[in-house]
Amino acid sequence: MVPNCDFLVIGAGVAGLRAAIELSHCGSVLVVAKDSLRESSSEYAQGGIAAALSDDDEVALHEQDTLYAGDGLCDPAAVHTLVDEGPRAIEELIEWGAEFDREGGKLAFAREGAHSRNRVLHAHGDSTGREIARTLYQEASRRPGVHFASYSAVVDLLVENGRVVGAVVFESATGKLHHLRAASILLATGGLGRVFRETTNPDVATGDGVAMAWRAGAVIENLEFVQFHPTALFVPNAPRFLLSEALRGDGGILRNHAGDAFMRRYHELADLAPRDVVSRSILAEMGLTGAEHVWLDMSSRDPDYVRRRFPRIYETCKAYGVDITGSAPVHPAAHYAMGGVRTDLDGQTSLPGLYAAGEAASTGVHGANRLASNSLLEGVVFGRRAGYAMATGERHPSSGGNPPHLTIPGLSSQEIRDLAWTGCGISRTRQDLLATLGALRATEWAEPTHLTLADIERRNMVQLTELIAQMALWREESRGGHYRTDFPDKDLRFAVPSQTSQNTDVQEI
Repeated sequence: MVPNCDFLVIGAGVAGLRAAIELSHCGSVLVVAKDSLRESSSEYAQGGIAAALSDDDEVALHEQDTLYAGDGLCDPAAVHTLVDEGPRAIEELIEWGAEFDREGGKLAFAREGAHSRNRVLHAHGDSTGREIARTLYQEASRRPGVHFASYSAVVDLLVENGRVVGAVVFESATGKLHHLRAASILLATGGLGRVFRETTNPDVATGDGVAMAWRAGAVIENLEFVQFHPTALFVPNAPRFLLSEALRGDGGILRNHAGDAFMRRYHELADLAPRDVVSRSILAEMGLTGAEHVWLDMSSRDPDYVRRRFPRIYETCKAYGVDITGSAPVHPAAHYAMGGVRTDLDGQTSLPGLYAAGEAASTGVHGANRLASNSLLEGVVFGRRAGYAMATGERHPSSGGNPPHLTIPGLSSQEIRDLAWTGCGISRTRQDLLATLGALRATEWAEPTHLTLADIERRNMVQLTELIAQMALWREESRGGHYRTDFPDKDLRFAVPSQTSQNTDVQEI
């Protein structure tokens, strides 16, 4: 592995690849991924990508819908940047070979929850993220300055005189640690859903970028806002595979074990209510019936249509013995983190030399709750902006930099995930949050005798769960993806981001 490069991109999803393309004109770029280059949250993004491109749509309407979904915590400038630059970003993807679904030769636009117009593009029915990632990887690979390193997990950032100058990378094949130096570093490590016991996220989504940024001293914000998707496949010993919201948009009905369509009792929009409402409603219904899950019923639609419209979902469920043309067992699961490393509109974090984009970043676009299909767009738009800012920013020579002291927690991954789910899950209380913090702080830490990838991930998961719990404890209200049963209403005193850094005593938040 090369010890130096001009630009280091940590993560090979949509945001990281788009940044690498932008950086390729200005020096050597190394893109590192802790698993294969194809394993990222982007690969599993079934939903579409939203942009005001249809004849009856306007950028202002997309902007309005995004602000409404964010429940008062969006940064208006970030939202405007996203929706204004979105159409051109889509056109660029098409120019590079992205194959979005069409009807009669024209782009096919669908509508998803909380959108006022049909503006959501899909690819191959339910594989939009995979198609965008494929397109960007193909384009990045064509650029002579871009290089890739798979199965290489970043352990920590190197900091010198308050500036991030590189990273410590764990090479899985050899077990060796490498110190890489770069003029600028981009965190594009994706989500943190694997912190929770029930999650739709892939195994790699352990929030590594947010944790390492916090250890380096960067400002982290809004981690209490976690979006829980209501319909994940619930089959013993099977992954909690996401069953897209588009299924309910296409006629799917949630039913309890008695066959009753129960959502009308919880919200006037029934099965098309906001995701957080549907998730809480499913848990309430499970509590009333004593069941482990509810059913998503697609039997009102023609089976051939369901198979054509949702081919990847159909085949995946079939592999686990479930036919989605009838009914599928579902249960809520952690899906998307609105918060992360705080950035400006160009991806710059609070630390010089460090940038962030995609789900690892908190750009202000999503506020307290993400509008459906804005996440892929955010990765493309702000990945490009971060890449441009890195390419045109100042470059500082480095003589090294020191990583934080490396110790590993005694908790297992399953113990951490259980703590996060019970204490920081869909519904939260002060008592549960304090119990989670107490358990995390009671764990013993020790230097590893033989460092493994699992050790690296457990370290990040413990620190992230503590940050989520701290921010959720501070926010004594319910807003967007954060719900406190002991504070069920919004409170204007908390209409601001919650944030912390290593310079703040997190125990006092």
